[in-house]
Amino acid sequence: MKEVDRYLKPTQIIDCDIGTIQKKAQQVTKGQGDIVEKTRNLFYFVRDEIKYNPFLPRYLPEHFRASNTLARKEGFCIQKAVLLIALSRAVGIPGRLGFAVIRNYLLPEKVAEMLKTNVLPDHGYAELYIHGRWVKATPALDIETCQKNRIIPVEFDGKNDAKFHSHNQDGKLHIEYLLDRGSYEDVPINEIQEWDASVLRPEAKCKILGG
Repeated sequence: MKEVDRYLKPTQIIDCDIGTIQKKAQQVTKGQGDIVEKTRNLFYFVRDEIKYNPFLPRYLPEHFRASNTLARKEGFCIQKAVLLIALSRAVGIPGRLGFAVIRNYLLPEKVAEMLKTNVLPDHGYAELYIHGRWVKATPALDIETCQKNRIIPVEFDGKNDAKFHSHNQDGKLHIEYLLDRGSYEDVPINEIQEWDASVLRPEAKCKILGG
C-alpha cells in the first residue's frame, strides 16, 4: 500500500463511506474523468453550497462529521474542509486536513467579541493529492459571504494552492498567515481545544462548547 493511500480511508469524522457522502460526491463529479476537474467541482460545491457559519458548536466528533455538515448545509472553516476531504476520498482522491495560525484584520464584530485577539489559532483547510503533489484548498467563505463583506473569494484551479488573500476588495489588510501547524489524517479535536483555550474569552467558551 502506498503511503498516500491512508488518506483515502474513512474515519469516524471523515465518513467518506457514508451513503450521503458517496451519493453527493458522485453527483458533483458526474461526467468528469479528470482529477483536476473533479477537485474543482467538489471545491466549489463546498465553498458555495455549504454556507459559512463561524458560530456552530465544536469540540465533539459529531460537530465536525462530514455527513452532518453536508446535511446541515453550513459550517466553519474546519467543518467545510472536512467535508471537502470526505467528498474527495469518496471518489478516490486522497485528502488530509491542514491547519494554520492566521491573523484576521477584518474580524466580524460578533467574532471579535468572543476573542481576546484577532489571531485565529486553528484555521483549517483541505489538502488534496493531485498529480503527485499536495495542493491546499480553502473552501471556508462562500461567494455570498465574500460579496457581502467585500472579501476577495478564494478560487481553485485544481493545480495551485488556494489560500485566503492578504487584502480585501478595498485594499485593506485581511489575512496574514503566521504559522503552519502541519497536516492531519483526521480532526485533532484535543489539539483544537488547546489551541482555542488561549484566545477565547471565558464567557464565549460556553457558547462555543454548546451542543
